[in-house]
Amino acid sequence: MAHEHDTGYKLLFSDKLMVRDLVQGFIDEPWLRQLDFDTLERVNGQYVTEDMRNREDDVVWRVRSGEDWLYLYLLIEFQSTDERYMALRMMVYVGLLYQDLIRQKQLPPDGLLPPVLPIVLYNGDPRWRSPTALSELLPKLPGFLAALQPQMRYVLIDEGAYPEEVLLQQPRNLAASIFRLEQPLTLDKVKTAVDALELATRPEEYKTVRRLVAIWLRALLKRNKKYPMLLPELEDLQELRVMLSQRMEQWAEGFIAQGEQKGRLEGEARLLARLLARRFGELPTWVEERLNAASEAQLAAWSDVVLDARSLTEIFAEPPASH
Repeated sequence: MAHEHDTGYKLLFSDKLMVRDLVQGFIDEPWLRQLDFDTLERVNGQYVTEDMRNREDDVVWRVRSGEDWLYLYLLIEFQSTDERYMALRMMVYVGLLYQDLIRQKQLPPDGLLPPVLPIVLYNGDPRWRSPTALSELLPKLPGFLAALQPQMRYVLIDEGAYPEEVLLQQPRNLAASIFRLEQPLTLDKVKTAVDALELATRPEEYKTVRRLVAIWLRALLKRNKKYPMLLPELEDLQELRVMLSQRMEQWAEGFIAQGEQKGRLEGEARLLARLLARRFGELPTWVEERLNAASEAQLAAWSDVVLDARSLTEIFAEPPASH
């Protein structure tokens, strides 16, 4: 089942302006600057693989290149690891796209198939290492046979491979802002990034983007492991920015207090561990684990009996069977 954050991420790149910034900002190809991104439009269609898995989650766009159309096939991957046979998958999906265009009579008068720019947008971890060309998945073959093999290559945009300083070089690029917010950030950097994104999307043309970003960002903050924040449902980025500013101070204060409490407990656990070692010698692993996981009340109770106890088991009861 897709997470709220993942679903929101797919929605982001179903927006024309987001796709435009993704292509312009992260594919280093001068020829792409000649495309008329004002003509960018979503392609409706249903692409089904042989095992009947629906590909409606993939985002297919087309944009004018002179008098012709260029199709952008955007495949968004949320996997925890990369996909070794992605080049093969992409070849199948592009083939299905071509079949659909033929079936719907969407080819130009000359009957030639339109060019396709296949893009894999990956935001998993670790970094992508799999081949981006189908030829890298085939054995070395004699020239005659090699020339008969299928050819496929895709553009990889590995979100996490871009350092923050590189993303900051495109302050008004929507895709760069999203990539930046996906990376681990301090509280101040989260606020700065959201402020910059809100400023960049103030023009009326960004109205839809602002709503999508607000929905996505709310889910992102909710899932953040280090700084989780629960916000009410919001429909606009400016509203979210104001709410975030109001909550930021409370958020920071809560984590400072939590950190202070954690530091105090760790100090008490280390002190108790030294006392126990002085009395009973080197401590077994199971005792250290209990000390590290103990609450303030547990540490206090153990400290009260450490001087009178005759053994570790008298303090902690019987050790776990695995030890």
